[in-house]
Amino acid sequence: MDMRVANDKPGSDTWSVGDITLNSRFLLGTARYPSPQVLRDAIVAAGTQVVTVGLKRTLAAGDNGFVGVVRQALAETGARLLPNTAGCRTAREAVQLAHMAREMYETPWVKLEVVGDEHTLQPDMFELLAATQQLVHDGFTVFPYCTDDLVGCRRLLDAGCPLLMPWGAPIGSGQGLLNPFALRTLRERLPDTVLIVDAGIGAPSHAAFALELGFDAVLLNTAVAQARDPVAMARAFKLAIEAGRTACRSGLIAPQDFAVASTPVGGEPMLLGAAP
Repeated sequence: MDMRVANDKPGSDTWSVGDITLNSRFLLGTARYPSPQVLRDAIVAAGTQVVTVGLKRTLAAGDNGFVGVVRQALAETGARLLPNTAGCRTAREAVQLAHMAREMYETPWVKLEVVGDEHTLQPDMFELLAATQQLVHDGFTVFPYCTDDLVGCRRLLDAGCPLLMPWGAPIGSGQGLLNPFALRTLRERLPDTVLIVDAGIGAPSHAAFALELGFDAVLLNTAVAQARDPVAMARAFKLAIEAGRTACRSGLIAPQDFAVASTPVGGEPMLLGAAP
């Protein structure tokens, strides 16, 4: 099975969004940290080059030093800001919020979220597509938080998305990759598309698995922010993502339904204990 990663070129290990080239495959959220300083330290420990922030939450809570800390961390690390439309329930609401984010943060990038179910917080693929079409027309670079439905994902690509961000599990659930079959299908059927697992990752092993499947990156928040030691956890995820990526590039062996001896026992005779 070919788990080739989009943008993966011989001799390099970078990926890109438009004309922006990135090295880190760890995108980090900024919500629910115990303090602005812990957030700043986690961003540095993660080695992330993309940090996402929810405009709705920022406007509701006020600054409280949060925006300043994020900007400081971005300046120190050279990371880019990815505003998101978390909390939106309609395409119209998401489009309005995206325009506010572009004006406030001076970036055309937007992580587009339009939720259709209050219990699972599952993306509404119909409203998401409508919002995508409008925002692409308005000059945005849209990072769509979507389901793992192949047909719906193709519609988003046709609408102008440069990448896809399918969920691994419901947001904040920490359940990991609930449907590896669907994720493998996306990777196989969309070999040249940047794919980022977004939502549901709870442990570094989940992130490593996503990279082993051939995904280009992961985005997570709660698993770091709510850890007992967010800074150490950010570092753990960084290492796991690097390990998963290296494993994918090295070529994982195919699983077998039967035992395969790792030490050959046939062929030339061997006398145990004999002098060489």
